[in-house]
Amino acid sequence: MSDKRQRARVQGSWARQPPRPPRAPAPADTAGPAGPSGSSWGSCSQTGPRTFQFHQPAEPVRAVPPEKLIQQEGDYEISHGPSGVSRLRLRPGFVPTDEADGMFSRLLEELPWSRKTGYRQGEAYQEPRLTCWFGELPYTYAGSTLAANAQWHPVLVSLLQAVQRFSGCTFNSLLCNLYRDGHDSIGWHSDDEASLGPRPTIASLSLGDTRVFGLRKQPPPEDGDDYTYVDRIRVPLVHGTLLLMEGATQDDWQHRVAKEYHDRGPRVNLTFRTIHPEPEGLRPGTKLRFTAGRT
Repeated sequence: MSDKRQRARVQGSWARQPPRPPRAPAPADTAGPAGPSGSSWGSCSQTGPRTFQFHQPAEPVRAVPPEKLIQQEGDYEISHGPSGVSRLRLRPGFVPTDEADGMFSRLLEELPWSRKTGYRQGEAYQEPRLTCWFGELPYTYAGSTLAANAQWHPVLVSLLQAVQRFSGCTFNSLLCNLYRDGHDSIGWHSDDEASLGPRPTIASLSLGDTRVFGLRKQPPPEDGDDYTYVDRIRVPLVHGTLLLMEGATQDDWQHRVAKEYHDRGPRVNLTFRTIHPEPEGLRPGTKLRFTAGRT
């Protein structure tokens, strides 16, 4: 009989439980689970209405400078720094349109365009544009060398003479870039290889479709490689435009031609420069200071 009673108690354990004894009321001077105001959002007592208190940030809030647009003819001093004055000289219409049309067609068809292989951190990549080089000395950048080529195209010779007369500079070399469409580009970089010498002048002549030439200032040492708060400039380079980069521009600024994901026709860019023999003890292509590589 005792076994049957035991089994019955086990089988009926799901049945109604005996009532629990009532909980003792909370003291009058303590807050219950709903708080003193009856709110269900917490159990912390409030002694009065809350007020917002502003705390000054530990570091000042920095504003991102607005990008500047340069498109009118003129000379522009874009910065003054320890390296010196950085200057741009913009001359739209340097080559009249009717002459520029014929030159563009000939250079597009007759120059020995090829796709250069560059190297970044030991990895090879194909540059997203076509290039060719003219000069009595080779030119090394991005880990590979363009061989010397003293056979200048006659159109290039006439343009070289015109650019030298205007700028007052003497150039012995020319890097030609062909941007076939809006997908061709060149990444952020400075033309500061040791073979270009200190504070080089670069003369850039554009033929063909318009592309935006972007510049950004090198960040101060305390910002490291953070370009968030640096000055930026955009320069639309139209058919026949000459742009001179002078002074400390290659020391204190970087430039690029970014991809443009809409219809763009081909553009030929001629960058006249002066190349010196590679300094002894330096590998070809060594930069005078660190800048982002061409991509």
